[in-house]
Amino acid sequence: QVRLVESGGGLVQTGGSLRLSCTASGRIFSINDMGWYRQAPGKQRELVAHITSNNRTNYRESVKGRFTISRDNAKNTVYLQMDSLKPEDTAVYYCKCDVVSPFDHVEYDYWGQGTQVTVSS
Repeated sequence: QVRLVESGGGLVQTGGSLRLSCTASGRIFSINDMGWYRQAPGKQRELVAHITSNNRTNYRESVKGRFTISRDNAKNTVYLQMDSLKPEDTAVYYCKCDVVSPFDHVEYDYWGQGTQVTVSS
C-alpha cells in the first residue's frame, strides 16, 4: 500500500503565500507523474499543476506565474509554492501520484487526504 500525506494548508490574506507538500510512503518502485488538484465548495475537482518524472510542468491558466510545482524524487515528495494568492484560490487541495508498484511494475493512482487553503479578502 501507498500513503500520501499532505501539509502546508491554512488561512492567508490576499497576496500572501503558502507552500504545500505531499509525501508518498509505502511500497514504491518509482513515481511517474505527480500533480495538485483543488476542489472548491459546489465545484468539480480541477487540475492545478502537474509535473512529470523528468520535471516537465504544466499549469492551469489562472495560476500561471503565481504557482510553482516541484518535486524531490529522493524524498518522494511534491511541492506547490503558491504566491500572490487570491480569494478564488480558496479550496481543498489534493495531491495525486502515479506510483509504480515494486511487485508488478504497474502504475497505480493514489490521492492525498486533502488540505484546506483559505484566502481572505
